[in-house]
Amino acid sequence: MSGTQDQPKLKSAQRPRTAARVAAVQALFQIDQNGDRPDSVIEQFLVHRFGTTLDGQTYDDGRIPEADTQLFSAIVRDSAASHTAIMQTISDTLPATWPIERLDPVLRALFLAAIAEAQSGDTPAAVLINEYMDVAHGFFSGDEPRLVNGVLDTVFKQMKAAQDHDGSPAGQPD
Repeated sequence: MSGTQDQPKLKSAQRPRTAARVAAVQALFQIDQNGDRPDSVIEQFLVHRFGTTLDGQTYDDGRIPEADTQLFSAIVRDSAASHTAIMQTISDTLPATWPIERLDPVLRALFLAAIAEAQSGDTPAAVLINEYMDVAHGFFSGDEPRLVNGVLDTVFKQMKAAQDHDGSPAGQPD
């Protein structure tokens, strides 16, 4: 392989929000698998995983350089706060023959992060779908990114329709 093929596609210093989303998926996976408290995991990431190191550690070394730590923290906190409702939304969106428990835990964490971020209403749905498809490509090499596209597109359209119907921002109570 050439040197350029060995380089990761994501240049985190150029894409701190994407790096934050990758980290949020990792943190949510950790919370799900270990039963850790969200604030504890956020603190672990802030202290031990973010930032550059003198010896140039990278994603492969478990480091996440140049991430938007405020976005990361918001995604993880919002995901934890809305966990049950978001899981129900995902479950309702998947075919009846594909229960949510059957999804890869990383994919569940990705959906949780994306939908929680969408509920904040700060980023357009098309941008979020594109960003989380990029994140999915970082974790999966099969059809999962297409599934991410389909599920998020459906959920975000439903969120927009509900917002248009009741006039309140998506995910916000009246």
